[in-house]
Amino acid sequence: MKKTIFLLFTFLLLYIIPTHSMLREIATQNPPQTAIQIKLPNSNSVWTSPGKVKLEWDTKNIPANKTIQFYLVKEDMVVQELGIFENNKVIDNVDLDRGLAEGDNYRVMGIELFPDNKYSIAKFATPFFTIKKAPRELKAVATVKENKVVKVAADRPVVRESFDGRNLNYVDEIKVYGETIKINLRDHGRADGDIVSIYLNGEAIVSKHLLTYRNKTFEVKLDPTKVNDLFLYAHNLGTSPPNTVAIEIKDGAVSEKIILNSDLRSCEAVLIKVGN
Repeated sequence: MKKTIFLLFTFLLLYIIPTHSMLREIATQNPPQTAIQIKLPNSNSVWTSPGKVKLEWDTKNIPANKTIQFYLVKEDMVVQELGIFENNKVIDNVDLDRGLAEGDNYRVMGIELFPDNKYSIAKFATPFFTIKKAPRELKAVATVKENKVVKVAADRPVVRESFDGRNLNYVDEIKVYGETIKINLRDHGRADGDIVSIYLNGEAIVSKHLLTYRNKTFEVKLDPTKVNDLFLYAHNLGTSPPNTVAIEIKDGAVSEKIILNSDLRSCEAVLIKVGN
């Protein structure tokens, strides 16, 4: 009887209970699950565009030399890639794009890159937070309207403030050297049926165009005697409002890319000046 029990115990040790080397092999084949938690921004955060922002996060089972990619998301659409950073838990002075629209429906998403366990990739999305536009320096000008002093940006001339009952919000100022420029126009983010027009100095240069991922290219002539205004006019909201357009302005070999957002109440615009 004792011999039988001894043989059974030996069998358990050799064939059922894993050895240290076996455990090490199992751990190698199945690395521990990883996790990311973004602590900043949070639901109380207010970012300013354009501007520099700070990201803070914590991780579980992700080494410091691994990398994490961060995205800025507006509702369910990626609007900016914030960057790829080593897992040092904090990064400062991340630039926000100038063309971001104001809103309280932004989130930051983080995802683990090149995980050891491809079946367990760490991901995290923050709660919604707010992005506001940076105010421009204002100064009074010698223009009186309804007994009120009109104020304009210190580095910007007096321009149209509305069109067809919609407010114009100027998000960028561009300087070019040629009177004739080329413009590439395409959907930014998800192609969701957006129909838009593009206006230059109040005249439609693209009318009721259905945005796709393919560039629509056209050539326009600017007025060199004044600052030209170019704005996006939305005819609908698509399935993921607002309408968001990626515009590339090409002046010979030089180009500038901007993003404009518009809805049925307001239009984002840029100023274009011809100069030496």
